Amino acid sequence: MAEIDLGKAVGFQSPDQEVSWNRRDLLLYAIGIGARSDEYSLVNELDKSWAPFPTYPVVLPFKGVEQDVIDFRSHIKAGAAPGLPKFDPNRIIHGTQSIEVLQALPAVSGPGWKVKQRIVGVSENKSGIVVDTETILVDAHGTPYTKLYSSTFNLGAKGTGTKFTKRIAGPPQAKPIPKDRKPDWVVNDRTSPEQAIIYRLSGDYNALHIDPSIGKAGGFGGVILHGLSTFGFGARSVLSAVGGSDPHALKYFGVRFTSPVKPGDALETSIWEVGPGPNGTTEVTFVVKDLNTDKICLGSGIAYVVKKDAKSKL
Repeated sequence: MAEIDLGKAVGFQSPDQEVSWNRRDLLLYAIGIGARSDEYSLVNELDKSWAPFPTYPVVLPFKGVEQDVIDFRSHIKAGAAPGLPKFDPNRIIHGTQSIEVLQALPAVSGPGWKVKQRIVGVSENKSGIVVDTETILVDAHGTPYTKLYSSTFNLGAKGTGTKFTKRIAGPPQAKPIPKDRKPDWVVNDRTSPEQAIIYRLSGDYNALHIDPSIGKAGGFGGVILHGLSTFGFGARSVLSAVGGSDPHALKYFGVRFTSPVKPGDALETSIWEVGPGPNGTTEVTFVVKDLNTDKICLGSGIAYVVKKDAKSKL
């Protein structure tokens, strides 16, 4: 049995992973995050406004270069880091996710693109172990295009059995929701009953999102939607309200996953402008509520958006 040393895992750099995508992948992803028939900038590659949706790179660590289905359990095992215990793939919960857009994605990757991943934080409490990961997407010349931070909560996992935290990097954090005023924008949308079936085709084939028995065993009552699909719904809503649905307007987007969403649930995104962001952007704080459960499903929302005078079409 490998030695458990949580601190040893922090800073661990995984082998670079080759990744690729094409226009079809981008169109499929857009549908997986709920893009509608009139959102031409997302669903019609022939429209002059069309561009890759900026959150697409979140799927690349799952997809790699594959165009076929992927064995999710093998993928998780392949990503094991020294010092960590073995994790149960059926008890891994996505905790947080952010993406910083450094350069706009091309419509087709071409050869040589990679994601570079390292563990930047580990913490243990009585409920399990949280692992924070930094992922940078680079082209064949090593030029970075996006930087992502994510955390996974490994429910029930045990390391040393004592409280532990070590972190060497992380993303910007959201400002508090203003208590003295209503949201500046409210956007309503609805997932479809087939949403998880569609989203998984972008590369995340975790059986939790297709097999009701796994969801029931996990206490979710059946299939739940990928957190990253809900993430994309939130990004579309913020971009629609603040950035005029221009895919180039979103520069940073981050959330905490706070409650599961079931396919078919209705979502409401409430957005507050909280000041200027970096490089001429507007900073917003937001939450996404599942109207079927009346629970916040995406909390601690933060985004930097190039603001445009436009109202949501959602």
